[in-house]
Amino acid sequence: MHGARLSLLVGGLVVILSLIMGVSLGLFAGYIGGLVDIAIIRIVDIMLALPSLLLALVLVVVFGPSIVNASLALAFVALPHYVGLTRAAVLLEISREYVTASQVIGASALRQIFINILPNCFATLIVQASLGFSNAILDMTALGFLGMGPQPPTPEWGTMLSDVLQFTQSAWWVVTFPSLAILLTVLAFNLMGDGLRDAFDPKLKQ
Repeated sequence: MHGARLSLLVGGLVVILSLIMGVSLGLFAGYIGGLVDIAIIRIVDIMLALPSLLLALVLVVVFGPSIVNASLALAFVALPHYVGLTRAAVLLEISREYVTASQVIGASALRQIFINILPNCFATLIVQASLGFSNAILDMTALGFLGMGPQPPTPEWGTMLSDVLQFTQSAWWVVTFPSLAILLTVLAFNLMGDGLRDAFDPKLKQ
């Protein structure tokens, strides 16, 4: 329970950072288009071609193992998902009549992006953020297990598992309870993500 504070804090921090940066890049890529769109999407494609955990591990090794560096690395590798989703939603919304009408009456680009388009992208982003929360917890646990996350004596589920593996047969509970905490937390956020997806999708409301 003590280790849950850090794991949940890191999960929330990673989601907030990646959501802010990813949504901003996706909005400008989809609305501005042209070379800006091409450059952002090519970088996103390169990042998606690499395993996210491996990329995060490389970044932590380069900058040094710590809770801050691990959180920033996980936020960076989560960016492509938010950029792609936001860009796709912007391209869908930008062709709608209300956006065209707003342009006709002289709305500025910032008003179009943040007042007219962004609120209509929230449904998809909220679902992705809830699922990204569980992914962030799993990835931080993996980094902690490999010794690249929070350093002892900081309580964190991955670090706990790494420290007590040699006691698996003699003291099963020291491995079981951190593992159950990870399992139940990730399962809860995945189920919440599925529920939000069903709630926001009109086709699934029946």
